[in-house]
Amino acid sequence: MSSNPNPPAPPLTPADYLKRILTARVYDVAVESALEPARALSARLGNTVLLKREDQQPVFSFKLRGAYNKMAHLSPEQLASGVICASAGNHAQGVALGARKLGARAVVVMPVTTPQLKIDAVRALGGEVHLHGDSYSDAYVYALEQQKTHGLTFVHPFDDPDVIAGQGTIAMEILRQHQGPLDAVFVAIGGGGLIAGVASYIKALRPEIKVIGVQMNDSDAMIQSVAAKERVALPDVGLFSDGTAVKLVGEETFRLASGLVDEYIAVDTDAVCAAIKDIFIDTRSIVEPAGALAVAAIKQYVEERGTRGETYAAILCGANMNFDRLRFVAERAEVGEEREALFAVTIPEERGSFRRFCELVGQLPGASRNVTEFNYRISDSKEAHVFVGLTTTTRGESKTIADIFGAHGFGAIDLTHDELAKEHIRHLVGGRTGLAHDERLLRFVFPERPGALLKFLSLLRPNWNISLFHYRNQGADYGRILVGLQVPASDNAAFDEFLQTLGYPFVEETQNPAYRLFLQA
Repeated sequence: MSSNPNPPAPPLTPADYLKRILTARVYDVAVESALEPARALSARLGNTVLLKREDQQPVFSFKLRGAYNKMAHLSPEQLASGVICASAGNHAQGVALGARKLGARAVVVMPVTTPQLKIDAVRALGGEVHLHGDSYSDAYVYALEQQKTHGLTFVHPFDDPDVIAGQGTIAMEILRQHQGPLDAVFVAIGGGGLIAGVASYIKALRPEIKVIGVQMNDSDAMIQSVAAKERVALPDVGLFSDGTAVKLVGEETFRLASGLVDEYIAVDTDAVCAAIKDIFIDTRSIVEPAGALAVAAIKQYVEERGTRGETYAAILCGANMNFDRLRFVAERAEVGEEREALFAVTIPEERGSFRRFCELVGQLPGASRNVTEFNYRISDSKEAHVFVGLTTTTRGESKTIADIFGAHGFGAIDLTHDELAKEHIRHLVGGRTGLAHDERLLRFVFPERPGALLKFLSLLRPNWNISLFHYRNQGADYGRILVGLQVPASDNAAFDEFLQTLGYPFVEETQNPAYRLFLQA
């Protein structure tokens, strides 16, 4: 039997990757990003946390390193024909910038779910954008078809030795920038290019340093693949961290990660939102969800293992955050850090019960607490069900608070970890009711300071029953409350006089068409 005239090339060795990383061409477009301490987070965790600021690259992501290194190794003929890539956004910007630098045409296939911010950024760099599919994997298949049809060169976002080597230059910089002890480097994983490059370099030179991979719990293709000892294709992926939403990791990245990565951590959405806030506090920069995965994992790692005095590096791999997503991140960050607890509280439907409940909140043990949310709509003649949010200071505190409420006759269900409550119920408390007769609806504005909500409730006269109450602390200087009060017609003049002497700006909304359509019986 004759031998194969074109046998497959042997797998690249660690020495091969070390050489490729040391000779990678990335600095025509990339900068050596800073490695800086997260002082506030470090103090809180009792360990030193170093942030590798890849969010400060020209395209706000590490991806231009690998993309440019790959393209810089193409022949003049390949560059003249043009390049094509599939990307959820960050790799696309790297390819577009690299192509502009090298004078090549760049066709970029992006999922239709890609944030508009990233689409606009690719177009601004001269890339030709084609939107196709719901995930990176869908865009990838389409891009391969277009590559063959138009004779373009495919620039893979992760499963290519030159791309992996380009990303590995981040580890080269970390070890050069930090000469002291380093216990672990935490790396976000999508398709695996970043962690493959980082692990290849670190394990070649400093094998005692742990390399820890991080994935979203709803996009954990690498974690499942390593556990199964073969690549596992996910049927679907979560899109909150769109930069790591990959259904199937690369062949080469899987091979490298399987042999070099020490362990893996999965984090959830709330933990990532909390990490985005932590990074902002230390840097005054806002990273995208993928960029915060490493910090979320460090916090989880420290909590689970109780480490003290160790040093960890987190690669902040991107900052292409959609501005519209910030509202969601801010909403979930407090719960992710367990700085906010949510409860469904049942109180007697009788005059003064709101005030007694708020007084109990003010007497809870521990640090002074603020009411972050208070939503109620009259629905029963005997019991009132209130959705309440409170600030907390330590993890696990919500159960203790719920027990205290119960001991004082206010039945409470802890909703802090209830996804339905966090996503939807908090916005749905309300509706029509036949019990809210003689209801007047008012919007109030009051200074946002500790005790302001209790003061507001104490000023309301007990003979005017509260039938609706909506309040959410938005972090502004002033709080806004929507209140429904049952005021008999004979009391209208006295109520109007009360409003004028109350001292809070207000707008009456009793005739508002939206109120009449959706809230008034």
